[in-house]
Amino acid sequence: MNNIFANFKLALAKNNGSFFEHDIICNNELVRLRPLNADDMPEFVRFHYDYAVWKYFAIKMSQVQDMNDYVDDAIQQRKMGLRYHFTIEEQKTGKIVGSTAFGNYSPKDRRIEIGWSWIETLFQGSGINKNAKLLLLHFAFDYLNMERVEFKTDALNVRAKGGLIKIGATEEGVLRSHTLMPDDRRRDTVYYSILKDEWDTKLRLKNFSDCSGSIEAGG
Repeated sequence: MNNIFANFKLALAKNNGSFFEHDIICNNELVRLRPLNADDMPEFVRFHYDYAVWKYFAIKMSQVQDMNDYVDDAIQQRKMGLRYHFTIEEQKTGKIVGSTAFGNYSPKDRRIEIGWSWIETLFQGSGINKNAKLLLLHFAFDYLNMERVEFKTDALNVRAKGGLIKIGATEEGVLRSHTLMPDDRRRDTVYYSILKDEWDTKLRLKNFSDCSGSIEAGG
């Protein structure tokens, strides 16, 4: 690995595994992930009215203020070391097309969750979401040395479930009546995971043969 990797690993050791104070940037030919910030708000606002984006999202997102609250909360979650939200950009154009996040991070258990993801309708099915998840898997396993990466989704979200299976995640079970949705529906939540030995022995080679990526971990 390069000097950036070595320096980042040293910083992690000094901070009990915390990476939230670092500006993480993940790149490949299709996408660029960078820390979400308040300057993204003008671009994010144009998504708030798109029902297809938020159909399975667990928070209400129908008004401009909802998006303001979402961005403010995402920034605060990072400051508190609870969740690290990324803005997803199309690499070719620099256009903002969505967001994703790390959360439920447990350095002691070497476990982290990837989720809180949404993608502009025009780019759903384009490979943007898959590439974003693969870059975060690369970071989680190869930089953070996680043993387990978790995912969860709505049992009704057929596209998301299929996408997780395609990147090699294993379905682990359903938590019934798990989450109260904005429309008052009780959501059944499906959990998935990928383990480090699965990533090391099969999934990295399979997925990164056509999806190579790079990581920058600044101060």
